[in-house]
Amino acid sequence: MTQQARRLRARLAALGAVGATALAAAGVQGAAHAADAPLPVVITGEDRVDLSLHSDNGDPTEPQVDLRLDVPGEEFEGDGEVPAVYRGEYTIRIDARGLKGVAKADLPCDADGLVAVCSGYDLYAGTTYNRLGGIRLDLTDDSEAGDTGSIVVTGEGEGLEFTPLTVDVRVGGPELLNRALTLPKDLKAGETFEPPLGVMNVGGVPSEGAVLRLYGSRGLSFPDDFGNCSSTVVDTGPLLRQHTEVLCAFPDTLEAGAAYTLAGPVRVKTADFALHDIFSSSFRPLEPGEEKTLHEGRRQGSGPDLTLERAGDADPAQYTRYAELDLPTTNTYDLELTGASASGAAGDTVTAEIGFANNGPAWISALRSGGEPFSFTVVAPEGSTVTSAPEKCRTITVDGSVPGYRCSVATPLLEDARLTFPFELRVDEVVEGARGRVAMPEWDNPFDSDPSNDVAWIVLNAPGEPGDDGTGGSDGGPSDDPSAPGAGDGDGSGDGTGTDDADSASGGGAGDDADGGLALTGAQGVGLLGGAAVLALGLGAAVVVYQRRRAGRDGEATV
Repeated sequence: MTQQARRLRARLAALGAVGATALAAAGVQGAAHAADAPLPVVITGEDRVDLSLHSDNGDPTEPQVDLRLDVPGEEFEGDGEVPAVYRGEYTIRIDARGLKGVAKADLPCDADGLVAVCSGYDLYAGTTYNRLGGIRLDLTDDSEAGDTGSIVVTGEGEGLEFTPLTVDVRVGGPELLNRALTLPKDLKAGETFEPPLGVMNVGGVPSEGAVLRLYGSRGLSFPDDFGNCSSTVVDTGPLLRQHTEVLCAFPDTLEAGAAYTLAGPVRVKTADFALHDIFSSSFRPLEPGEEKTLHEGRRQGSGPDLTLERAGDADPAQYTRYAELDLPTTNTYDLELTGASASGAAGDTVTAEIGFANNGPAWISALRSGGEPFSFTVVAPEGSTVTSAPEKCRTITVDGSVPGYRCSVATPLLEDARLTFPFELRVDEVVEGARGRVAMPEWDNPFDSDPSNDVAWIVLNAPGEPGDDGTGGSDGGPSDDPSAPGAGDGDGSGDGTGTDDADSASGGGAGDDADGGLALTGAQGVGLLGGAAVLALGLGAAVVVYQRRRAGRDGEATV
């Protein structure tokens, strides 16, 4: 959205929700005339496109400009027919004649050369239902570095007042690529990494300054303090979005075809709990006047300035659009299941609270998979029936034939996460020492430091004293002696009400893998395929799921 559009939306918001609601409720042509004023409509879309001389400028089938109409009112989010704010004819004129000799424009609607006219009837609140179409821009044989032009989009209609859009197009402008990064060898959690940061201007004209952005997910930080840099830290809210960002402004000119390196080192600090955290660096051109406003609302550095110095001859193959790493890759965590015990006569209903914990030291970030959950299975003891299962558990068959439940654990998962899964069981028949198995799948996970506690037991009517039942984690099977103590000593629930921290689990719900296996995808993950655990690791060659879903919801502590 353009700055002009944002200012108009802000003025409309200042009128108050009552006026906007009344306007949307009118739903007919003339609704805007109720206040003896035309209905303001803003034409939105990208207001600037830089065409590279060194690439296809994105997917050749996709437009760079998405044209929409922004109409005041509360955007419809329900089901059924979308109510119109305005009913009547209107036209939108797209004039791209300013691009003649500069670039080729593929226009939507009824186009005649470099001019197109879109006609419509009905307008709806917001932008979702008011899409005009896209504009695709490409180079021509006549395009040269430094060429500029523009597209002007205007509109008209009875009772409507359109705010036009101008799209500025530049050919071969500054194009900054980032020095490619390699994974540091044997970097351990808690240690510091100095990435070789650099930039090359592969564009056709100089860049009048540059902005460096450093990003680190929750387990990374930047301890240095530079006077021309500022930072923000997000340490609350969904774990997927917690991060540190640093912006540094370099006002000096970056010549076309030249490469630059930082005059001094920049350190990246890894936390003790860090594992497969995301670090990225990126340079972009400094906009005119931006140096004065770049650091507003951010923590300004007070140390000496970080500067760029020109490098010698550089190979463009060493530079890339995206420079990022997942680090460190050598930390571990310890996932633990704990079981439960109960006693009851036939017909009684008892509660078994299954515990799930991450004993650290590493957290499970699942950043590459957008917080995809993983799971474990629960089978009720002989002679009992599950009458109530946790919300995050659903019925399945275990090992192909045994009725059971698959419980989902949301990610990211904190390094000290504690969760409980309460099951209510009806005792149909008293079977002394009956056991039900709670287990994560058998898998070769090098990041789980103690797989022996990945199995636990629900014991009903154990012989001897209640609780002397071997309910803790085990090596995968019951003891020869049903009353032998196990490895665990509780349900892992901390204070008995859930996690010790409300952010211990956040993200999506249960997945759909029918075998009930653990589905950790991403750089730290192991995915399950056809019931078999497929290890997906890698020092830069991991099989990762680059689906950056914007899920990131905090999960419940007691499920």
